[in-house]
Amino acid sequence: MASSSLTHAPIVADWVSGWVVSRGAAEPVTRPWGWTVDVGQPTQVARHVVVDADEARVREAAAQAQGEGWWLKVFLPEPCEAPEAQVCAWLGPGWASDEAAFLMSVELEDVASGVLPPGYGLRTWTRGDVVRVLVAAPDGALAARGQMGLAGEVAVADQILTAPAHQRRGLGSVVMRTLQQQALAAGATRAVLGATTQGRALYESLGWRAHTAFASLYRTAPLHRTGAPVA
Repeated sequence: MASSSLTHAPIVADWVSGWVVSRGAAEPVTRPWGWTVDVGQPTQVARHVVVDADEARVREAAAQAQGEGWWLKVFLPEPCEAPEAQVCAWLGPGWASDEAAFLMSVELEDVASGVLPPGYGLRTWTRGDVVRVLVAAPDGALAARGQMGLAGEVAVADQILTAPAHQRRGLGSVVMRTLQQQALAAGATRAVLGATTQGRALYESLGWRAHTAFASLYRTAPLHRTGAPVA
């Protein structure tokens, strides 16, 4: 990972802009340290995205995330592979770390979607500015799926999955290439995503570039204020 904060901060902005489209979330609200996004789901009420993070910026964002269901997505100034330990040390109790995630991007090109195994079917559709791809198994069950939120020239891949019973058959590659085709046809020139460690390997094999890891944390208990400081 050779990029710096000067190169990956705009990619974070791209990711936020397309992610809110994909999830039907509220427009991002600009903060001194990044953005706040209202999501409105039981497991994710809202999220703060913190860029060029240091202890002061992270603590300021965390102070505005006091109830369960709030998430922090934290990007340190320099690219790194494991930011969770540093960010958790700044936050203290009341927060838990999710699995590692990586910010990735690719310039969109006209690529072939690939071939599905016999019996599998591919379906695509667009609703609003969200493109979706479904791969159905021979019995009609969901085998793989994914979607992209379109925000001008950027497309953000989201909720990419392959059902356990249908893994290692190339379905994820077909889903991603098909999404990229659809996004390019809709006018996007580049795509961004937040990848798990497992997903990163797939995306790198398809030409995506990893820029940096980022910390993903959620509040596990509400912050209770009292009139006296706590030692």
